[in-house]
Amino acid sequence: MKALILAAGYGTRLYPYTKNCPKPLLEVNKRPLIEYLIDKLAVIEDLNEIVIVTNNKFYAHFVQWRQNVSLKHRIVIVNDMTSSPEDKLGALGDMDMVIKFKGDDDYLVLGGDNFYQDSLAGFVQGAKEKSPFVSIGVSDIHDRKKARSYGVVDLDDTSRITRFEEKPPVPHSSFVAMCLYYFPREKIPLFKEYFSNPLHSRDAMGMFIQWLVSRDRVFGFLFEHLWADIGQLETYRHLQETLARGE
Repeated sequence: MKALILAAGYGTRLYPYTKNCPKPLLEVNKRPLIEYLIDKLAVIEDLNEIVIVTNNKFYAHFVQWRQNVSLKHRIVIVNDMTSSPEDKLGALGDMDMVIKFKGDDDYLVLGGDNFYQDSLAGFVQGAKEKSPFVSIGVSDIHDRKKARSYGVVDLDDTSRITRFEEKPPVPHSSFVAMCLYYFPREKIPLFKEYFSNPLHSRDAMGMFIQWLVSRDRVFGFLFEHLWADIGQLETYRHLQETLARGE
């Protein structure tokens, strides 16, 4: 199994913090955010490689970071060769590029700008039990208004996702999809099928999951503790304050 950390965004909503620093390398409680992700991945036994996909603007930042840390797993940093938000490949485009480069495998995909307080081992174990179907992380954010910014899900008593709506104007629940996915190798060909439609976005992962739910079984794994996506100043500052208090 390979872990793929998506880190090719330009972080425009976090300016000025991200003007010269990628989101995953922003410090949270005096430590780069990505190192919290690496710690979570360290306990996954059958992980053979961590791939970090970034862009031409921030590639050198990740190379320098990698030279200054001691890590358990083999880490490969991939440059998607884009240089601005206008020519970015998008999350799905970056995934497609990495899979073509590294080959078919089981892929654990994480948002490089996300913080997970729960162990990822439980998610991986649960996802393997649901294999060969796709699993995604789910969090109850307890706020339907804020849920409008996410993919909103319904789960049945087997944890199957029975409904998925990407950024609905009127969310039907406060259960939202996290940027955390397990794609068994058997499902990798679905990306090619999805991309065969030129109208399908290569950026919005949620739109792919919504499409997938409509045609296949997809399962959700509910996380119980803190999850944060630091894509906006409010969430970045809130995470900083939360960890500084030791919560």
